[in-house]
Amino acid sequence: MKADKDNRFNANKNRKIDLTNQPKILAIFTIALFSLIASRLFSLQILQGSLYRKLSEENRIRLVSSPPIRGRILDINGNILADSRLVHSLFIQPHIISTKKWPELSKNLSDLLYLDNNTIDQLFNKGIQDNEFSITLINEMSDEQVVRFRENENLFPGVQIHLELIRYYPFNNLAAHALGYTQFITSDEYRKLAKKGYKIKDRIGRIGLEAVFENHLRGEWGGEMLEVDAAGTIQKSLGYQSPKAGKDLELTLDLKLQLAAEKALEGKRGGAIVALDPRNGAIRAFASQPSFNPNFFTKSITTQKEYEEIFLSSQLPLLSRALNAYDPGSTWKVVTGMAGMESGKFPPNVVLDTVPCIRYGGHCFPEHNGQGFGKIGYEDALRVSSNTFFYQVGVGVGAEELYEAAIKLGFHSFTGIEIKNEESKGFVGNEAWAAKGRGWGRPGTTPWIPEDIASASIGQAVVQVTPLQLARAYAVFANGGYLITPHLVDGKIDWLSTKFRKKVDIKASTIDKIRQGLRKVAVSGTGRSINQDLSTLPPVAGKTGTAEDSTGGSDHAWFACFAPYESTEIVVVAFAQNTPGGGSVHALPMAREVLKAWHQDL
Repeated sequence: MKADKDNRFNANKNRKIDLTNQPKILAIFTIALFSLIASRLFSLQILQGSLYRKLSEENRIRLVSSPPIRGRILDINGNILADSRLVHSLFIQPHIISTKKWPELSKNLSDLLYLDNNTIDQLFNKGIQDNEFSITLINEMSDEQVVRFRENENLFPGVQIHLELIRYYPFNNLAAHALGYTQFITSDEYRKLAKKGYKIKDRIGRIGLEAVFENHLRGEWGGEMLEVDAAGTIQKSLGYQSPKAGKDLELTLDLKLQLAAEKALEGKRGGAIVALDPRNGAIRAFASQPSFNPNFFTKSITTQKEYEEIFLSSQLPLLSRALNAYDPGSTWKVVTGMAGMESGKFPPNVVLDTVPCIRYGGHCFPEHNGQGFGKIGYEDALRVSSNTFFYQVGVGVGAEELYEAAIKLGFHSFTGIEIKNEESKGFVGNEAWAAKGRGWGRPGTTPWIPEDIASASIGQAVVQVTPLQLARAYAVFANGGYLITPHLVDGKIDWLSTKFRKKVDIKASTIDKIRQGLRKVAVSGTGRSINQDLSTLPPVAGKTGTAEDSTGGSDHAWFACFAPYESTEIVVVAFAQNTPGGGSVHALPMAREVLKAWHQDL
């Protein structure tokens, strides 16, 4: 009995305790709940307030961007090489159109403008899915489509024509490797460039001068701020800022010479022509074959065939032959002659016996006529392009002297041209390079051998130069001993300053002797046909070259020249890739066409 009484007492006691604690628990729960609410409000209004204000503004305000007009690219006489053209595109504002009415509208639009109904349906649905403010249905309308739509515009609410300026190259392939092209930016590029004002549908200079002078040419976007309601309907304009046009870019190229160079390259498997002013390095013509049409990259629709012809062709049309390196052949003999005279071992008045063949190592290196030319000096050795004369000079001075002369003339280094990202450095082999493995072997297993220096003496095997490098080197003999910086844009740079025009450490007697030899080439030597049909052409000096292709292809043809001989104004280098038959047969006529165009301007 007593135990039952105690149990009832304890139960009542515990119930009393529970009832006593309930208000405390409720208070704690209430405080915790309000703390969470307060914390969330603090986060939304204080910590993330600016973010949500921005999102709110974006829901209320829409920015319709206006692209800038890209600056034009002009030749030295103001001829337009790259411009912008007006393109009509058709877009739709989905918030204005009921999805129920879209099927009928799309069918009518397809019938009117000869469009594939399934295609524009897919574009519309994707735009809806991506919550786009405007959806592009046609990137580039034909003139007929523009007229037909304008006549029926009132039947298509929410559908509008948008005017856009895209890059246009009026001469198509002309100077394409110098100009480059523009293309839509990639997602990765956009993430990096968005802070600089680029838009996701922006175009950017991809290669060439379009890429190098992107900031100069592109301008700045403008646009209109529109206030919209919850349904996306435009209420009013909050202001408009005009886009800022890009600046024009004036080049040193001369359209007349460029056209002549392009025509001279027609029909060639591959090749290049470079013409420049040896006094200051201004490039007057810069052509490469095969070429490409930069307008391809602004087309809204391209075919598979067009794509393959540019990106998959074995002819590599995007490769600039003017900036790629090849065996120079006999045009290199001026370097060997310079090394001989500058070393003192083969002075300007030296006379050597030329023979049918001279043996170096395990190979007998022949004279190109199979007989030799008797005892001759530098002038006649250049005139007849004697191999055995220059073998003796090159082997006699050694690889290091030859390498030093080449470096002085700007070989085995970049020229300084603006489009340097597309330029090959070229190559001149020497003993140190061979000792390190020649780029493919183990150090110490590929030593320099006598055959190397013999080949190098006439521009073969271990020597690779670009047409632009060769033009720069010949400019040294044309301008009295200055290594200039080739360039496509003058800008506000003093190209005659010592920074861009450097005096070469070379004796006046060496320059004179080489000049005299090059003049003889054009008067009575391998380049005497340069004046064919051009009897009034000012005196020319130059050198032909036929080079074996060290990669295994057919011979290359070269011709490097300058004129007038006494007071030079132009240097021209013509190169025909894998075109057997000799420099005088293939490359010289190419250079003559450029000289003809230049002479007509005098």
